[in-house]
Amino acid sequence: QVQLVESGGGVVQPGGPLRLSCATSGTIFRIYPMGWYRQAPGKQRELVASITSGGAANYADSVKGRFTISRDNARNTVYLQMNSLKPEDTAVYYCNVNRGPNGSNWGQGTQVTVSA
Repeated sequence: QVQLVESGGGVVQPGGPLRLSCATSGTIFRIYPMGWYRQAPGKQRELVASITSGGAANYADSVKGRFTISRDNARNTVYLQMNSLKPEDTAVYYCNVNRGPNGSNWGQGTQVTVSA
């Protein structure tokens, strides 16, 4: 059974940093692309950042230059380092693994609140 568990969310002041982690189990983590998504109240879930099995990263325009996605295949974990956070970054952040024809799995989400 594939499981993804996010951690690291919380309340942070504007301009501050936060690092999210997503630990996976039940799948061959290293061969799949991973993604971080977020969903703010009243809005659709959106892709924030993704990383291929080879480590190539892509970012939403709104977070380029501020967020960094990385993965540690030895720990079956993907990270999202968020710097220079803005109030509009407030959302529930979700981790996703895309296993192609084998399906897609989501974590339970972790709340990030950027507020003074």
